[in-house]
Amino acid sequence: VPRALGCADHSPKKKLILHMDLNNTILVSDTVTGQGTVAALDYFLTTVTWGKMSKHGKWEWLSDSASLLPPCSDASSYYSQFGRSPGFTSVAGRRFKGLLEEHLELLRWPEGVKEDRQLSVKGEDGRLYHWILPSFFQLIRDLAWEGREFAIVFRTFGTDLPRVLKAVSRAVNEGAHPLFPDLPELKLRVDMTPGKIRCTKRGVVLSRAEERVSTRDGERGLYQYLSSVQGLSGFQDHFDWWATNTFSIRGGKPLWIDPFDQNVQHVFIDDNIRQNDEDTIVSPKVFLEPGGHDTRTAGTAELYDISLVQTDLLRAISDRSYFTQRVHICLKNY
Repeated sequence: VPRALGCADHSPKKKLILHMDLNNTILVSDTVTGQGTVAALDYFLTTVTWGKMSKHGKWEWLSDSASLLPPCSDASSYYSQFGRSPGFTSVAGRRFKGLLEEHLELLRWPEGVKEDRQLSVKGEDGRLYHWILPSFFQLIRDLAWEGREFAIVFRTFGTDLPRVLKAVSRAVNEGAHPLFPDLPELKLRVDMTPGKIRCTKRGVVLSRAEERVSTRDGERGLYQYLSSVQGLSGFQDHFDWWATNTFSIRGGKPLWIDPFDQNVQHVFIDDNIRQNDEDTIVSPKVFLEPGGHDTRTAGTAELYDISLVQTDLLRAISDRSYFTQRVHICLKNY
């Protein structure tokens, strides 16, 4: 990405806080379900391939290509119709086998580079793959080159946070990534202590080591805390709360947004962000007045590609500037 790309059309003065999911956003594996690279990508394809049930109760494909959004209003994803389907591309989704193989090939760890215990992973097929998508490291490099002040906050329901922070630290501080050996020049700090975000009917509590911030003192405190973070850090969000709220916007990962704040923009990138508030993973809380403490829950559609980005995992694998492009779209639309 040319250095001038970000400077011409959006002021680099605004600080950017990027909240990023891990599984199926920057990682192609899932500790929650125990899936390796091949199974995780195979599963992802069930969520982006579309068809419908015929009058005779038979599944009919409506498209031969994968897409985040349905090709027509009455289409259902294979996953929403049939749930998890191990070996999808070998059975019902055979027509998408080529897509799986093409993207696995793009994920391959560079030939002739020895495996790295933190940054590479052995797939179920015995081949070496990138554990963290190169497009993530490209994003960090691009934002730094643009002269933009930014911080990355990993937000996951899973348990990979310590491992991810360790791997990212090796790449960012030690220059251990074969494709991005120059990252240490950016002088980014990685906070290795994972935090926790816990939600109840009474509110939200964020804690990390000795730090603790709660919405009991109003929601502004959490917004200020997350707006002031530096470098790269991470929090484990509250899966049980999302499940209790039937996987809807009401129980999603909280994201505070202040439309009156000219100095900070928060963006959340997650593959489970969907324009269906009964089936989405982020709960955006938008402040009602300048400096105020009260928020409203905004619908996903209102903030889509402004503060919320639904990861297109296939594009994040195939296009190294994918995340940078999505962030630029949000900056432009804000």
